[in-house]
Amino acid sequence: MSFQKIVIFGAGVMGRGISRVVAATGTEVVLIDRTTELADRGIEGISESMDKEMERWGITPSEKKAILSRITAKTDIKEAAKVPMVIEAIPEDLGAKKSLFKQLDQICRPNAILVTNTSTLSITELAAETKRPDKVIGMHFLNPVVKVPLVEVVRGLKTSDQTFDSIKEFASELGKTVISVSEYPGYVTTRIIVPMLNEAMHVLMERIATADDIDNAIKLGFGLNIGPLSLADQMGLDEVMSWMENLLKELSDHKYNPCPLLRKMVRAGHLGVKTGQGFFKYNEDGNRIREDTGQSDS
Repeated sequence: MSFQKIVIFGAGVMGRGISRVVAATGTEVVLIDRTTELADRGIEGISESMDKEMERWGITPSEKKAILSRITAKTDIKEAAKVPMVIEAIPEDLGAKKSLFKQLDQICRPNAILVTNTSTLSITELAAETKRPDKVIGMHFLNPVVKVPLVEVVRGLKTSDQTFDSIKEFASELGKTVISVSEYPGYVTTRIIVPMLNEAMHVLMERIATADDIDNAIKLGFGLNIGPLSLADQMGLDEVMSWMENLLKELSDHKYNPCPLLRKMVRAGHLGVKTGQGFFKYNEDGNRIREDTGQSDS
């Protein structure tokens, strides 16, 4: 199902990525955040990410110009009243998401679809804040949204077949492979990846191997493109810990209990690529700095 214009709430990493992918298909996007500064910073982040791709001949200047022309930064939630679909991509906080969905239900058109990008929270619980639970659904994009060719389309208990089919078609138009998921904590991707990340952190904390050796062991041993510690740094260690805590609360399974080393790093503000320090160090462009040579990965 094609949409001429949609609203995306949250101008952080995920909101930016989703905005860019949607705008690239010709759909207009209104990117909303709490303040003008945050919303404008989201547009700047999208522009900067495309600049890096132009340096690698990934996109052309005209493609960048076309995509940015379709994205507008706003702060007024009432913009949601003008569109047939809203995508929520705010931080993984149940209370904040429930509050937003309650407001959106009152503002949006009766037939508008409300989408959440949550990776661990209940679609059904969010839908219960509205009078349109049949039109509430999950689209779990993975970071980086532009590069990962997958999206999990997650049905809540009352999500209608019509809503599901519309969003599945929309995801396909974005060039994504769709995985159909019935709601369950963590869905497929988060539930499977989180224990691996957590165990890698325990191996590092117990000094069984260095961070480099742990990542190389998993990459080379299992044919992956990235090691678990580098992956956690890319995701954001605060986000990873939030996922673990949500899954632990929902499933009461010890394997989701965040590693003490992860808790320590988050408290210290070492959140990965976005702060320049996680399990590894990064420059302002997000490239890893090799401590043995002082050089960064290009």
